[in-house]
Amino acid sequence: MPTTRSLHLAAEIGGPPRYDAASHIALARLAERGTLDFVTFRDSFARPGPDAMAVLARVAPETTRIGLVPTVTTTHTEPFHVSSAVATLDWVSQGRAGWHADVSTTEAEARLFGRRPAAPAPALWQEAGETADASARLWDSWGPARVPRPPRGGPVTVFDATTGPAARAAARHADVVYVRASSPERAAALRDELRRAAAAHGRDLDGLRVLVALTVDLGDAETAPGPGPESGPPLAGHGTYFRGGPVDLAELVTHWYRAGAVDGFHLTPLTPGRDLERIVNGTVALLQHRGLFRTFYPGGTLREHLGLARRANRYAPRGAGAAS
Repeated sequence: MPTTRSLHLAAEIGGPPRYDAASHIALARLAERGTLDFVTFRDSFARPGPDAMAVLARVAPETTRIGLVPTVTTTHTEPFHVSSAVATLDWVSQGRAGWHADVSTTEAEARLFGRRPAAPAPALWQEAGETADASARLWDSWGPARVPRPPRGGPVTVFDATTGPAARAAARHADVVYVRASSPERAAALRDELRRAAAAHGRDLDGLRVLVALTVDLGDAETAPGPGPESGPPLAGHGTYFRGGPVDLAELVTHWYRAGAVDGFHLTPLTPGRDLERIVNGTVALLQHRGLFRTFYPGGTLREHLGLARRANRYAPRGAGAAS
């Protein structure tokens, strides 16, 4: 079914720990050549390797358009420091920053800080939502915040809504939400559920994008089309894992997107160097040929890539200009 909605695509570039900037820069540039909305860099207190925020701050001056979204763990950290770090990345990238809010659930990670024991997941995700709210308030302020209000009013906030507590926080605070589903029907149901929850909080649904998260292994040959109605290649791992070729992946994206099930996909390459190249030169190229995905960036900021409006300043007088 034809649609005028924009398809959104993003990719993870972290992978196994690497300590040279060149590899991360090369992957981000490759994704930018494919006009992906943004790249992510996953991180946690238990993960070896360089800090995600620092890596993408290094990538920022080596790229010009693509969005940059590091994982930021809100547990054991202060909202003031979170908001300052993310706002700084937004400034140095000229409005291309986002942040993926995550939590720390293990006792081992809690012992790294020694401030408090590990807490139950519902409490941690409530705290993550409070951090997102506090960060947004700090971005709108001048005085409590030491970094000026970010370009476009604030970086893009991303949540993974895999669990119930995370989904509740996402519905209230996220601009972009990841879901996992094994069929377009399930993805559509999750998307509708999130949108209903967001509406219950009084949110404008034009400000929410729902992406299906997939780990992709593009090392296999393409599969022959099967009989029966088109449904795209099957998924494994309860809807978290795709294995096939770049054309197979393009078929899946095309079917799910045309069915109106999702706003796009967040893809985690199993082998970053190999699979991201095949995503860009194979999958994305085919989607562009079909007229489903853009061939250039119409704007320069991540909010523009995602079709999200500039964040209004909650403290500005009503009727004040957008630059407030």
